[in-house]
Amino acid sequence: MKHLSKQDKQIYQAVKNELRRQQNGLVMIPSENFTSLAVLEAMASVLNNKYAEGYPGKRYYSGNQHVDEVETLAINRAKKLFRTEYANVQPHSGTSANLAVYFALLKPGDKILSLNLTHGGHLSHGSKASLVSQFYKIAHYNVDPITNLLDYDLLRQTALNEKPRLIISGFSSYPRKINFKFINDVAKEVSAYHLADISHIAGLIIAGEHPNAISQADVITTTTHKTLRGPRGAVIMAKKELAPQIDKAVFPGIQGGPLEHIIAAKAVCFAQAITYKFIRDQKQTIKNAQALAQTFINNGLTLITGGTDTHLILIDLRPLKISGKEAADILASCNIYANFNVIPFDEQPANNPSGLRIGTPALTTQGMKESEMKIIGQAICDLLKNPNNTDFKIKAKGLVAELVSKFPIYNKLKY
Repeated sequence: MKHLSKQDKQIYQAVKNELRRQQNGLVMIPSENFTSLAVLEAMASVLNNKYAEGYPGKRYYSGNQHVDEVETLAINRAKKLFRTEYANVQPHSGTSANLAVYFALLKPGDKILSLNLTHGGHLSHGSKASLVSQFYKIAHYNVDPITNLLDYDLLRQTALNEKPRLIISGFSSYPRKINFKFINDVAKEVSAYHLADISHIAGLIIAGEHPNAISQADVITTTTHKTLRGPRGAVIMAKKELAPQIDKAVFPGIQGGPLEHIIAAKAVCFAQAITYKFIRDQKQTIKNAQALAQTFINNGLTLITGGTDTHLILIDLRPLKISGKEAADILASCNIYANFNVIPFDEQPANNPSGLRIGTPALTTQGMKESEMKIIGQAICDLLKNPNNTDFKIKAKGLVAELVSKFPIYNKLKY
């Protein structure tokens, strides 16, 4: 970054500081991960300079022969990786991917059935805080109030009562496996489309560690920056017959020129996701999450659903009498990064909820395993149970420094 350091010292310093923060802390937010240096290089390439409205071979500007090659590679790699008939690699985010699907398949006023946000759903699935709820009617299904597990029978009954045009599966803070086949069968029963948003679990699906939604949904959306370990962006996959209307919904429907430097980075991450190392890391991600969850349980913490099948854990902090924001701030003060999160039937507001969401993708990318999770988990328990204890904070900071020294990240980046 020698040019940036000379031409904009303030931005250079902020970027340098962020690198140091990532290197010197434990990133345990489930939706964050570390990309490879190859992915970072693709994002910082001259592809950023090219305007490429349209699709490969059908652009509205000249000079797109090379970005056509890049985007075609990304499309073909996505199709191979997910074993799907069609892929659109242009969506800028998971939310924009979902919006494109809605605009492609639905009419204003049609009904969407999705998991309640406070029970593990996502804003873009129809929360009142999202613009989605202003264009479509929204109905929700919920988790069981005792187990906090998805109540599939109630989901079916809700679908029969509400008669939605689209049912969404896939969630942002639900730690258990999803029965995509059941939800797909329900969608067929009520003549609805089934959209599976696998943004959090895409890497786990590729590794065979989670039920696959590809053959059990009409459309699949995923981000590329969580368990996929790629750039911040998204992909839409679908049955071939839906391709024309989805393409049209993405462009010119909701987006203009695609970010071809990000698409190149997506292509790189798709190629990496088919390797043995990636598959091995996904399996380890789940082992790490389960080891971490067991450490929490052994220390008396309350976990939503009692554990995890995936990369994330949701802690109910109400028995500890601290809020999610307080917990996240305590951990961050010791260079451990998690995020506060709503929990099912939470009576607290979303900006200061009762839950803490924590995950293992980034730590696994660094090379940490179960033994490290037990040590980290114990430190987190000590901090959460004794939030004002200075000795535990000093001990936790020392542990973090020791671990990041042993498992360095981006040590070849010299800013």
